[in-house]
Amino acid sequence: MVGYVAMRIEIICTGDEVLTGATVNTNFSHISQTLGDLGLDVRWGTTVGDDRETLLEAFRLAAGRADAVVVNGGLGPTVDDLSQEMAARAAGVELAFSEEWFVRMESYFRKRARVMPASNRKQAMLPAGAELLDNPIGTACGFAIDIGRARFFFTPGVPRELHRMLAEQVVPRLLERAGEPATTRLKRFHSFGLGESHVDSMLAGLESLVADGSLKLGFRAHYPQLETKLHVRGTSMDDVRNKLAPAEREVRARLGNFILAEDDQKLEGVVLEALTQSGATLAIVEMFTGGAIASRLAPLPGAETVFRRGVVARELGEIGAAVGLDIDPGTELTPDVAGAVAEAARRASGATHALVVLVALDDGDDRVEFGGTICLAIAAGEHVATRRSRLLGGREWIRLGATEMGLDCLRRELRGLPVDERIDFEQS
Repeated sequence: MVGYVAMRIEIICTGDEVLTGATVNTNFSHISQTLGDLGLDVRWGTTVGDDRETLLEAFRLAAGRADAVVVNGGLGPTVDDLSQEMAARAAGVELAFSEEWFVRMESYFRKRARVMPASNRKQAMLPAGAELLDNPIGTACGFAIDIGRARFFFTPGVPRELHRMLAEQVVPRLLERAGEPATTRLKRFHSFGLGESHVDSMLAGLESLVADGSLKLGFRAHYPQLETKLHVRGTSMDDVRNKLAPAEREVRARLGNFILAEDDQKLEGVVLEALTQSGATLAIVEMFTGGAIASRLAPLPGAETVFRRGVVARELGEIGAAVGLDIDPGTELTPDVAGAVAEAARRASGATHALVVLVALDDGDDRVEFGGTICLAIAAGEHVATRRSRLLGGREWIRLGATEMGLDCLRRELRGLPVDERIDFEQS
């Protein structure tokens, strides 16, 4: 077995705005996901308002059960920012003025031609003996201190400051504290059309490919995509590569055509790359998705040489008029209709390819059993590929599904893969 000791980690997020739901707590998900991707064991997540006694209780509780605690928020200059004060109380030390951080703050304001308010002095008051955690893009000073059995890491609430400090200051210290092997690697596969439990069964036994137990399989579902994660620990990069290679091959073999991208790739980037490589251009026609497909492709670097035209409308008649096709307002939505629109859009725009996604919603209230029928088509020269799909779910679920299905079918067509493979989200 790989020699490291499992470390129990707690995350504490502070602030009345987070506790009441006025601010969506994306910081917690970022911290937890970042640590989880590294194989670090997050056991508890606590949210606490801006109250001294409640904060003190949360710190003491975490200090008694966790090995490491990441605290987020409460490092600002206002009266409701209490993290430094309560950390000092919990650790049994006084607050001490950090001349080093005060000078840093003065420089921060001076470079921006601003005068530092007197209230910011509060941000230089840290628990005595605390280790400073650098924040190069803000005035909130991070710090680390032992409270009870646990090492506490205090981080700013501003997301971009948190992300930087977590990656550069906190994660290296946590890995060192956990006794992690020198090298780790996270490999990610992104798929559309397969549910989490389905993929879990498809990849059964994968972890056993690495005999020492250092390969961990995980998932993150964020409809309409599923992220499959392989985390590997090793003594060197060569060791990690050797362990990861057979697992990667198995994932690609078992998930096959449903893998749409890997690691930091995005579906729209994969589509743009395929279009660019073949010297192709594209027109897009959307109904109900509100331009969501075009908005994912058009802003990408290099899209200006590929993306020719986008049409967004709510009625078939309007779509027909936009592409020079006479469509009766009462026409039923079918794959053949989508194919005719795709051919007309390709001709009208002068593009080599046209993607058409048309959606007909059920009548009635927006609810879980609400449904929509998707008819899509891809025209490329004389060839037209079509697909019909039926999804259940609320309006937003259908919009997201139709957008993803359109882009994924275009990816498949460009790569010579079938566009009509059944997905788990379709109604029989």
